[in-house]
Amino acid sequence: QVQLVESGGGWVQPGGSLRLSCVASGSFSSINAMGWYRQAPGKERERVAGSSSGGSTSYADSGKDRFTISRDNARNTVYLHMNILKHEDTAVYYCYADIGLSGYWGQGTQATVSS
Repeated sequence: QVQLVESGGGWVQPGGSLRLSCVASGSFSSINAMGWYRQAPGKERERVAGSSSGGSTSYADSGKDRFTISRDNARNTVYLHMNILKHEDTAVYYCYADIGLSGYWGQGTQATVSS
């Protein structure tokens, strides 16, 4: 059984920052890709950023130059540092992890950008 637990969401004013964390726990030896998706009200879930097991990263255009994904493999943790947040970044942010032949999702953490 694998579990992903996100934290770090909350309310922030436009221009502010948030750091999301996601910890994977359970029975596994290693994690392949990890990353983040988000879903805004009335919209489909969209990819935000990803990180391979080798450390390469990729970003959706919406977060380039503002978001940074990082991993701590020893702690089975992935982070998403979000800067210069905008109203349109308001969403539930979901962590995912590819472990073995399966993909796993967290329960999501809400990030609200509002003045």
